[in-house]
Amino acid sequence: MIQRRTLLQSGAALALGAPALVGFAQQSVTLKFHTFMSPQSNVWLNMHKAWMDKVEKDSGGRIKFEAYPAMQLGGSPVQLFDQAKDGVVDVVWTLPGNTPGRFPRAEVFELPFMMNNAEATSKAYWDYIQTMAPDEFRDVQTIALHVHGPGVIHMRSKLVRTAEDLRGSKVRGPTRQITKMLGYLGATPVGMPLPQIPDSLSKGVIDGAVIPWEVVPSIKVQELTKFHSEFDPAGGALYTTTFVMAMNKAKYNSLAPDLKAVIDKNSGAETSGWLGKTQQAGDPAGRKSASDLGNTIHTISAADAQEFRRKARLVEVEWQQDMDRRGFKGKELFDTARALIEKHGKKA
Repeated sequence: MIQRRTLLQSGAALALGAPALVGFAQQSVTLKFHTFMSPQSNVWLNMHKAWMDKVEKDSGGRIKFEAYPAMQLGGSPVQLFDQAKDGVVDVVWTLPGNTPGRFPRAEVFELPFMMNNAEATSKAYWDYIQTMAPDEFRDVQTIALHVHGPGVIHMRSKLVRTAEDLRGSKVRGPTRQITKMLGYLGATPVGMPLPQIPDSLSKGVIDGAVIPWEVVPSIKVQELTKFHSEFDPAGGALYTTTFVMAMNKAKYNSLAPDLKAVIDKNSGAETSGWLGKTQQAGDPAGRKSASDLGNTIHTISAADAQEFRRKARLVEVEWQQDMDRRGFKGKELFDTARALIEKHGKKA
């Protein structure tokens, strides 16, 4: 009788505990996604929304997103990484370079004439951080690391054919290494986040900006500038910018194992490559928005690009020296990044 009662009590306990176990197994979560990109942008529509939709689908609807473009939850673009780190929001997409010098080893991918195409360079960027700088983004759960397509020079009233044509012009750059590059090319560099470009161009605070073609329509740069200078791929890309998609670490760790697996499935080298490829795929439409208005588009030949390369080489030298001073091996980091870009470039 005692044994039967014990068994019944055990059975009741298991029955009572079952809903809790089932509840854990069927855990649902809503994540807040925050970024500075406009809701009309290629990045928001074809990258961020597409990624969120895939995560929702892969989770059977158990992961949902509240999506906030254009800094709708407050703060400035510079604060996005810390919003994810501190748990103000759950997932962000931002530029590491918004906080100059905070992620120094990642900057190697922003050095002049470093990239080949965005998909290959993004995969290289992911591999490089995992192997050469695994603590660079230690404060968050890193989802993806990627770059955009080749950077283009956009000017209000002057066509840039040579580096000398930049002399005396105030040109916006997105990050520390790119503004340094603009300075060595002869421009007066002005660092500012992307959303400030339209107002700064319209008021004459800047004479031009460097951004990839794909982002041009979302901030109406084709209407605010008349001259665009791109580089012949044979001569290399002038620059690119690095991005990080990151999740609050505590939020990630709180997920049920199967939901963690969904996030993991949509993270890593392949996701990074897809983001880079998708972003660069928006370049032709951005270019067309300028050509449709009759703007002047000039292609800087591989031969003419040599002058840009020569003047910008100091950025690379100084970055390596800066890494050495910080206790990292600058040349080894640079050579590894270059080799990874070449390796993935052959596959892309």
